Amino acid sequence: MTVYLAPGVYVDEVPSAVKPIAGVGTSTAGFVGLSADIAAENMPAKPGGGHYAQAAALDPEPLNSWEEFKQKYGDFQTANQYLAHAVYGFFNNGGTRCWVNRVTSLDDVDDAIEQFESIDEIAIVAAPLPPDTSQSALNAIQDKLVSHCHNMEDRTAILDSARDITGDNLVISTDDTGIWRPAANPKGYGAFYFPWIQVADPLKPAGTRVAVPPSGHLAGIYARSDAQRGVHKAPANEVILGALGVRYRVSKILQGSLNPRGVNCIRPFEGTIKVWGARSLASDPAGDPEWQYVNVRRLFNFLRESIDQGTQWVVFEPNSPELWAKIRRNITAFLTTVWASGALFGNTAAEAFYVRCDETTNPPEVRELGQVVTEIGVAVVKPAEFVVFRVSQWSGPGG
Repeated sequence: MTVYLAPGVYVDEVPSAVKPIAGVGTSTAGFVGLSADIAAENMPAKPGGGHYAQAAALDPEPLNSWEEFKQKYGDFQTANQYLAHAVYGFFNNGGTRCWVNRVTSLDDVDDAIEQFESIDEIAIVAAPLPPDTSQSALNAIQDKLVSHCHNMEDRTAILDSARDITGDNLVISTDDTGIWRPAANPKGYGAFYFPWIQVADPLKPAGTRVAVPPSGHLAGIYARSDAQRGVHKAPANEVILGALGVRYRVSKILQGSLNPRGVNCIRPFEGTIKVWGARSLASDPAGDPEWQYVNVRRLFNFLRESIDQGTQWVVFEPNSPELWAKIRRNITAFLTTVWASGALFGNTAAEAFYVRCDETTNPPEVRELGQVVTEIGVAVVKPAEFVVFRVSQWSGPGG
């Protein structure tokens, strides 16, 4: 306590009870892809002479631009073709930062995914693989990606369909006789997209196209949508920059059979190629309707991670009403900002969320366990997926 000796006015600095919670990043992607070893002479030349060295396999590298990818993994070439297209599409569509973990064999993909566990900033994961990957291998890898996200609880997986569908049988199947959609995930930690997109092929004469998995481009769209509108905005009805066509054309009628089961379609509209779906793998009879939209899953990932990181100061503080009040104040301030951004539904903050941390959530038996419990409820904004106009005849005034 400060001792004052002479009469006068004193201004003391005191610690603030408000410890702002900062929103975490939501757009850093993690890519796992096949890339064979590249001879030194096929890597980009250094300005001072010599060539850049290719990044080692099973050694994740952070990238902030396409130029950095070329320096670490080489320019477009047969050895890295589909991984390169994915990363190029990511940055071209608005992505600003990603991690890349190259493998030389599909047998190493599981290990590569596990290495992402220690990289906290990753919020999106994908494995853009070549078209000769067997459907069963692709399905197993996608199951691993979704399980990884489910366990981490702070990221989502973007999943590609196979390039070619047997007999062009565009129906959902549980094997390779149709569109083999990944298994339902009740909590919606994955989103599945169909079909592959066509882009310019830099390895062939000008005007030649090549079909590539869309996950890299979509991860860039996730990042672009997050930056322009916020993580609560569904990353759909967005133009895929660089896409010139699609492997299969999906009609509105066909999408009507795919969308309810969580197959997000990519479709051409008036000279552009757009993402025309926002469903997660929870959109399934075995899923959970609460998590059927990609943006809802990603918003909750954002809220959970932000609150987790922003309240670490609470640990070992005296578990008293004073602490409860500080927790309520800090989380309320954070959620008020989230509501003001349009992410929560309600005309007022009180309608959009509540934060409860008091004697009802922290009775003596809870405090004896060394726990402080806070209940948070939020009303999320769902996408306007089905826009309905009801039109009828009208005889006019006085009719």
